[in-house]
Amino acid sequence: MQQSAVPELAHTHTRPIHWLATATALAGVVALSSVLQPDAANAVQASGPQSRTAPAAVAAPDPEGVDFPLECGPVKAIVVKKASGDLDGDGRPETVAVVHCDAPMGTPPDGVYVLTRGTDDKQPRVVATLVDPKDRQTVSEFAVREGAVVATLLGYSAADVPSCCPDVTDRAKWKWDNGAFVRSTPAGAQSI
Repeated sequence: MQQSAVPELAHTHTRPIHWLATATALAGVVALSSVLQPDAANAVQASGPQSRTAPAAVAAPDPEGVDFPLECGPVKAIVVKKASGDLDGDGRPETVAVVHCDAPMGTPPDGVYVLTRGTDDKQPRVVATLVDPKDRQTVSEFAVREGAVVATLLGYSAADVPSCCPDVTDRAKWKWDNGAFVRSTPAGAQSI
């Protein structure tokens, strides 16, 4: 074995003081990185020479406490189903509510109402009636999908059919078009 021509260097052997110096330097880097943070990111897209910020998120209207156009006599109207989504493309969500009278017996007919809230309105308001309770229909399935309201409605083929036993199934779809909700029948819909 050949001896090295260079004498051993003292700093090539680790000692406790070396570990202490390394730990202190690392703690300093961590502390400094927690103090120096980058600016907060924001979702701004540039559009030409000016940039605009995205509109603030708006909560969908809550149907509780809304005065629905429904005559219930001594009982109150209750919301049995609700769904929200932007139906008219204005960037603010609307709420669609299925409402009926809280009848102690039988199957009360449903009303389907669209609620909205203006930019400075605190209380939601009914802007459209999709299903009128006078039509004697109940809603079995209901959703807001891709800017449209879809529902399965149960009804009656004649006035003498008992309220317990609807005998007609109707699938409906409402979409906002030229300032009004237009009803159509989705593909594959059928009556019983």
